[in-house]
Amino acid sequence: MILERIDGPPPHPGEFIKMELEERSWTHRDLAFVLGMSEQQLSPILSGKRAVSPDMACALGAALDVAPQFFLNLQSVYVLEHAKPPEAGVAARGKIQNELPLREMMNRGWIEELDPDLLEIQVADFLELSASNDNSFLDAFAAKKTHYGEITPSQRAWVACARKLARKIDAPRFDLGALESALTKLKPLLIEPESVNEVPEILRVCGVRLVVVETLPGAKIDGACFWLDDDSPVIALSTLYDRLDNFWFVLRHEIEHIIRGDGKNSPLLDETVEQNEDNDLPDCEKIANAEAANFLVDEAKFNSFYLRKYPYFSERDILGFASVNGVHPAIVVGRLQNRLKRYNFLRKHLVKIRSTLLGSLPYDGWGNSSLVTKE
Repeated sequence: MILERIDGPPPHPGEFIKMELEERSWTHRDLAFVLGMSEQQLSPILSGKRAVSPDMACALGAALDVAPQFFLNLQSVYVLEHAKPPEAGVAARGKIQNELPLREMMNRGWIEELDPDLLEIQVADFLELSASNDNSFLDAFAAKKTHYGEITPSQRAWVACARKLARKIDAPRFDLGALESALTKLKPLLIEPESVNEVPEILRVCGVRLVVVETLPGAKIDGACFWLDDDSPVIALSTLYDRLDNFWFVLRHEIEHIIRGDGKNSPLLDETVEQNEDNDLPDCEKIANAEAANFLVDEAKFNSFYLRKYPYFSERDILGFASVNGVHPAIVVGRLQNRLKRYNFLRKHLVKIRSTLLGSLPYDGWGNSSLVTKE
């Protein structure tokens, strides 16, 4: 065998074959004869103009008593040796994509397409990473999302964008008493969808920053609360479900987290309103859900109405119950849908609020880029 005489990177398999033929005192015509093919068919392989196919590797292996894999390995190494090197940004983008949805972040204008070194610097700046690369603070938030589990790359990026937006809001030091008192100002707003535009300022005066960030594919977050520091809480909403009832439930849910001081040290991830069963939730989530539900409609009154009317809920009864309790019919319909698991029930009353809300606070998404990397 001539294999031992090959020094350095393996040559094209054709070179090895010619060396092996010389060792055996075979001519090209002899090998063609053994293979059952013409010299014209064999010549492109010997000259390195044609790759060795799996079928040819098997035939050469049988003719020269060499494992077919040897020829395929030679061919693979030869091809890789002559392959065009990838551009420098491929490795950098691959590394980042493992941790963050880089492509979506670029589509949203959060990150620019730059050379590899600047790209990593820009991502670190977006995430507000310290020199020690300690990004644990990014995981300290209480979020309402569809599934439990570890924070996903999309969720991490979403929270980072919300954090950037929140820093642009000038708000006083957080006042817990003011926030608890503000609930009485928020309650009358439940009746008119247009009143949602008053919410950001009511919260800001209490020291709570409210922002909206369109969810990223796979993130499935309804909302989150986190803290810029011990005196600066933030509520971020995705308005994933553009519905009045969902907005108020998620908002009140996150307010309760802030009242309790949640979201400072560890993530608390919840299921969505429509899927929530409260069975396996942490206690703080059960409390937040209960407070949110009771804020929308007094739980005792709602249960009484439900038991009296079940299983037949007329539209007239629902409208009357909503009016008596000073809330928009969407609030009652949303509660009934969740209780009955009938999500098409009277959907015409589930009014949209996103366009109204976006006119009153910082937001990112739906065609608008906050350009958070350009401050």
